[in-house]
Amino acid sequence: MDKFMDSPWFLRLTALALALFLFFSVRADQDKSSLANVGDSMDIIRDVPVEVYYDNENLVVTGVPETVNMTIKGPANLVQSAKLLKDFTLKVDLRSMPMGRHTVQIQTENISNKINVELDPATIEVDIEEKITQSFRVDPEMNDKLLAEDYELVKMEVEPSTIEVTGAKSIVDSISFVKVSVSGENGIDKSFEQKGRVRVLDRDLNKLNVSIEPEEVTVKVDVEAYHKEVPISVKQKGKTKEGVTVSSLTTDEKMVTLYGPRKTLEAIDQLNVDIDVSELSGSGKQSIVLPKPKGVLKMSVDKVNVNIDVKVSAEGEKDNTDDEASAPPSEGSTNSDVADEEPPSSDQEPTTVVKKTRQFSGIEIRLQGLDKRFIGSMVKPSDGLAAVTVTGEEKVIDALTESDVIVLADAKSVNHVGEHVLPISVQVPSDVQYEVNFKDITVMVEQA
Repeated sequence: MDKFMDSPWFLRLTALALALFLFFSVRADQDKSSLANVGDSMDIIRDVPVEVYYDNENLVVTGVPETVNMTIKGPANLVQSAKLLKDFTLKVDLRSMPMGRHTVQIQTENISNKINVELDPATIEVDIEEKITQSFRVDPEMNDKLLAEDYELVKMEVEPSTIEVTGAKSIVDSISFVKVSVSGENGIDKSFEQKGRVRVLDRDLNKLNVSIEPEEVTVKVDVEAYHKEVPISVKQKGKTKEGVTVSSLTTDEKMVTLYGPRKTLEAIDQLNVDIDVSELSGSGKQSIVLPKPKGVLKMSVDKVNVNIDVKVSAEGEKDNTDDEASAPPSEGSTNSDVADEEPPSSDQEPTTVVKKTRQFSGIEIRLQGLDKRFIGSMVKPSDGLAAVTVTGEEKVIDALTESDVIVLADAKSVNHVGEHVLPISVQVPSDVQYEVNFKDITVMVEQA
């Protein structure tokens, strides 16, 4: 035995056996590691798009996410290839489903069946609804704080004024606001145009997922210096001739618009015009230049016609006749022409017109012309009442009732929510003059 072990062949065989053992051990370990790597390979593909199939001409589908995250497990070479090539598809096929709410699974297509796929989310809730198109008016809005001092927003116009909104019926029915916002730097003091994107919102001001045509509109913004409309009040100046009584002095233009600083205009309640009655001898019309108050930049009209209505007693007519008789005859006339005029009857009684002033307090201010989309509440005056003082012939004034005095606030120009200063007008019988305790009101306008 010792002799055999000392033999060179024994050593050779032993070395060969050890070499074979080591070779197969290493090979087995490599194969085992390779198999383990292939079976455990995993990766995540994020934001994989989801395709949806349905009748998109007549229906709208909501609830399908645009992308999902995808976890894949399988042989390393297949996993790596799927991640790099992304030649697979994720889809939701709703073509055979009726309208309503459904729970569906996202399906995979063109991916090896040796790869295990997990989607996040894998199951979704979808709504299939009727697609409708409806027209909506676009409301412009602008922050009044952008305006320069003593300037105000007159109006805003949108071109085109309406847009077409297409979407699911339930979403279109939930639309409460269709708006376009106007932006700019502070200190706006002139009119301008600006393009803006239309926003479609629900009652909670959440943006809605709908199609809009057109998506952009043009807003025309009209800005003017602060102005105020005040009534023209005619006052008598001087003393009338004997026998002459002024019945009324009225102007063709009842109101005048003044432009200027806000503080200056707030102190002006009416524009007084003085008429010299000392030379009046009969009714007629007289053109008067309106006096411009201090601080006012301009007025809407510079001249007005004053309608003068006077009554002349017999004594006054006699005086007028004497004046005409004492005057030299005009060219082409004779003394006999003057003598032919009949003298006024001495039996005629002088006519006396008694004027009376009366105040109606607590007249409700009515809002006129406000769009049905809005509701308005009085801010100033808070009680929504006005006091109107009327002057006229005594019997006319005595016959007046509160229902004959109407105070209106013109809200036709209101086209957005917020506070608005509106001019007021007073309606009274034509032969009655009036004064009101203020010329404009402040209204808070909200969505109806």
